[in-house]
Amino acid sequence: MLKRCERETASGLCQYQIKWGDPTLVKTNVAITTGYLISDLLLIFYYWKAIGDKFFVVHHLAALYAYYYVLGQGMLPYFANFRLLAEFSTPCVNQRWFFEVLGYPKSSRPNMANGVAMAVVFFLVRIGVMPVYYSRMYAVYGTEAFYLVPWGGRVAWICSSICLDIMNIMWMHKIARGCYKVLRSAQRSKAGAPQENGKMD
Repeated sequence: MLKRCERETASGLCQYQIKWGDPTLVKTNVAITTGYLISDLLLIFYYWKAIGDKFFVVHHLAALYAYYYVLGQGMLPYFANFRLLAEFSTPCVNQRWFFEVLGYPKSSRPNMANGVAMAVVFFLVRIGVMPVYYSRMYAVYGTEAFYLVPWGGRVAWICSSICLDIMNIMWMHKIARGCYKVLRSAQRSKAGAPQENGKMD
């Protein structure tokens, strides 16, 4: 529940930030997310056998490395908040976990609706925005403003972005495959079930 509240708060603030660019809210937004990432990393390490995942660790460390420059040195807040738009997909991811804990089968209607919503939202906020993000990054690359950012900040910005997006593409592939399999199996079971009039639709 805490994770869900944090992500929804961060996403809402992020949407405001891209429009208005208030640096105080940028830092608040990134600070909330940084606190979540650190607490989540500690939980992952503590419960490694149950929830440990090396990709989550890499994801969290890459984000924390970049956010250090935002919080510690006030650099690249617009791009940091742009990255946080990705968290609009997190409520659906969390809901999937709730359904699993509550024992809902994967083929249940709520689970399937959530799975489709997760696939669509994940694509829109993590994959679909990549051309916009990287075109803005390219527009800044090589300018005077780009070279005002120290070398470590440039590495954090570019390398973290690429690392996070490689994982986003990998996760999108898994989500799309899982969604397709569940929808296909539900369609097959529905087609195979006898109708009241004894005919197939």
